[in-house]
Amino acid sequence: MIAKTTQRRLSLLRPIAPTLIALGATAAILPASARGAEEIFASIGTGELNGIYYPVARAICQIVNRDLRTYGVRCSPEATPGSVYNIEALRGGELEFGIVQSDVQFAAHNGDDRWTGRPFRELRSVVSLYPELVTVIARTDSHVRDLADLAGRRVNIGNRGSGTRATWDAIEAQLGWKDEQRVHPVELKGAATTSALCTGVIDANLLIVGHPSPLVATQLAVCATNLVTITSPAVDKLVHDQRYYQRGAIPAGLYGIAADVPTFGGRATIVTSAAVDPRVVAVIAKAVLTHVGELRALHPVLARLRAREMINEGLTAPLHPAAEHVYKELGLLE
Repeated sequence: MIAKTTQRRLSLLRPIAPTLIALGATAAILPASARGAEEIFASIGTGELNGIYYPVARAICQIVNRDLRTYGVRCSPEATPGSVYNIEALRGGELEFGIVQSDVQFAAHNGDDRWTGRPFRELRSVVSLYPELVTVIARTDSHVRDLADLAGRRVNIGNRGSGTRATWDAIEAQLGWKDEQRVHPVELKGAATTSALCTGVIDANLLIVGHPSPLVATQLAVCATNLVTITSPAVDKLVHDQRYYQRGAIPAGLYGIAADVPTFGGRATIVTSAAVDPRVVAVIAKAVLTHVGELRALHPVLARLRAREMINEGLTAPLHPAAEHVYKELGLLE
C-alpha cells in the first residue's frame, strides 16, 4: 500500500527548473555521487496485487534498482485500486508515477468524464507499455455471446477508482442503454470474481487487461465460461472518435479456444506529474527503453514490447520533457 514519508518525497516535488529541461538526457541523469549521498524514492501506482499492473511495475523497478548506486533512485511498485486512483494520487503528490489506461490518461488531462471542470493539466506521459483489451468473460449458461447480450445482466464492472469502471461507463454511455437495458452493476475485486462467476452471483465479468492474463485463464478453466465478442456500431463510433482506442482481438492460442475474439481497447501507460524531478523521470524512462529485451522476458504481457510503439502509442498527455530528451538521445525521436 502507499505509505511514503513526506521527507522522501520532498526532493521529487520541486517545480522543474527551466535549465534542467534545457539539458540533454545525459546531463539530466546525474550519478548519485554528483548529487550527494541522498536516495530518491520513486513509487509507481499500479492496481490490485493479483492483477497485471503490479508485477509489470515490479519488473520495471527490478531493473531501475540495479542502478541504485549509480543514479540514487529507488523504485517501488505500490498496490492501488487502479488507474483513476493513480491519477488522483499523482495530482495530490502521493505517487511519483502511475500505470494508467490510455483512455483514463486522456480524460484526466483534458477534463473529461469524472474530471469535467478540473483537468489535470500537469499530467505528463512517460512511456507506453502494451495493449489492453476490453475483455468480458460470461458463464456459458447465461448465453452471453456479444456486447448486446449484456443488456440487463449482472456484470462486474470494476471498483470505483479503477480504469475498468471508467471504460465501462464510456461504453454504456455510447450504447445509450436506458432503464432495464442497463447492466446491473456489481463491484468485485479480482480475487472474488471467479467464485462469483462460477456460482451465478454474476453473469459476466468485465476486465480491461493485457493478454495473456492469469485471471482470464483461470476463469475460463474452472467452470463453463466463454469470452464475449465486443463489437457493435457503438464500439465502431468509440474507436473512430477516440484516438486512444484501437481495434484488437484476443488470440485464440493464448487460451486454447476455437477462434480469436474481436474486441477493442487502449494501452497501459506510465504517467507522472510535471512537478516530479526530471532527473528521476529520465532514470525511469532510460531504464525501460534500454532494457526492452529483458522486460519482454520478465512478464508474458510484455513479450511483444516494441520501442517505437512505446514512445508513441496511447500517450495522450504531453510527453514529459525529461523522457523526450532520453528518447532523442537513444535515437527514437527526431
